[in-house]
Amino acid sequence: MKVTPIKTRKIIPGEDRDLFAILDRYLPKPKDRSVVAVTSKIVAICEGRIAPLDEKKKDSIIIKEADWYLPRTSHKYNVMLTIKGNAMQFSSGVDESNARGFFVLWPKDPQKSANSIREHLVKKHKKKNIGVVITDTASVPLRWGQRGVFVLAHSGFSALNSYIGKPDIFGRMFKMTSAAIADALGTAAVLVMGEGAEQTPLAVIEDIPFVKFQNRNPKKTELQKLQMPLEDDLYAPLLQAVKWKKGGRIATMRPSR
Repeated sequence: MKVTPIKTRKIIPGEDRDLFAILDRYLPKPKDRSVVAVTSKIVAICEGRIAPLDEKKKDSIIIKEADWYLPRTSHKYNVMLTIKGNAMQFSSGVDESNARGFFVLWPKDPQKSANSIREHLVKKHKKKNIGVVITDTASVPLRWGQRGVFVLAHSGFSALNSYIGKPDIFGRMFKMTSAAIADALGTAAVLVMGEGAEQTPLAVIEDIPFVKFQNRNPKKTELQKLQMPLEDDLYAPLLQAVKWKKGGRIATMRPSR
């Protein structure tokens, strides 16, 4: 697998509005059967998903953006743990780094954004098999450091490779293992794109024979299969052990009973 970060000029909140123009200017012509990674931050900036930097309003923005949240008082580091879009992270993804005096939110509809980016690249470069992932960073329990733990959205390939019902090298059948292809690609992309002032919000991922490309956007049924019901989650005992508060979004899961 080869992952190449793409350097751009500064993408400025309140000024940049055309994501496709940025892609056209900086992204080299992708090869067929490659995946383009785009940070959620520049997608959101170009969509105008920003708010003036006002610490007094930050919590209300976070709560409005969350499906579920835990108040700051429940956390040692005075941050809000949230669930949004069937993923757990801090502050509903609301971020103020590399934002020049603004809060940057998540894209309004990450899946729609990923689909649009893929369709644009396919049409422009006349390639059938181009995938797209929209990335963000998060923490994982019991480990220091930020990483690209999950992607907000993907398009153009299968997000999961299931091993269920297939034998391992000794003939034992897998019962519940699926490879999280989209998330793993996002992790690799975030690693090379960096977390600070690298100014590389794009990456191209090539030489990925394990990716099952699809010359289309993901179907609704495919996206639904990516959302694990809480009762099936291995971490359900932990997620249900605290009293989550309802945020402002329409929740896709209920973490407490």
